Amino acid sequence: MSQVKGSAITTRIKYIRESFGEPGYRRLRDALNPESRAVIESRVMPHAWVPYSAFIDLNVMADQLFGTGDLSLCYQMGRYGAEINLPTLYRIFYKFGTPHFIFHKAARLWEMHYDSGRLVPLSSGPTSLRIRIEEFSEPHRAHCLSVLGWATKSVEMSGADVTNSVETLCRTRGDEACEMSLSWE
Repeated sequence: MSQVKGSAITTRIKYIRESFGEPGYRRLRDALNPESRAVIESRVMPHAWVPYSAFIDLNVMADQLFGTGDLSLCYQMGRYGAEINLPTLYRIFYKFGTPHFIFHKAARLWEMHYDSGRLVPLSSGPTSLRIRIEEFSEPHRAHCLSVLGWATKSVEMSGADVTNSVETLCRTRGDEACEMSLSWE
């Protein structure tokens, strides 16, 4: 069973509370499967490992309750996570680094957040980039869209204007890896 850092859970809970209030959070918590609800109620610490299945359940249920049912809310929560989870030290990278530099650093930090797979940045040009998630044990579209949202916000935080942000490959559709393409000005 794959695991993810607790910060992936805590930022989504914070997003739900800020966007839909405490009643929205309770509604979400009560709709989760019993295992995920137990994780959420256990007071998740940001640096602790938690079951990836709870992360997926939380994302999917949040989208069903507060989104449009197409998992697009996962993209928004991924964007929010980029803003919330970046400590001051990383913000310096965003202020002075290019998107290419940022994603090469992010690739090295993947294993600090996931116990499976790896993030591979693939340069496409001076104002574009592809990122690929390889060998992730339990691919899920909610995760891919969360990573895409995080990546898009990361490019914006570097000072660039994103002109395109799209998921191009996904293992849930039978592709060999999950891949996102971003371009900016």
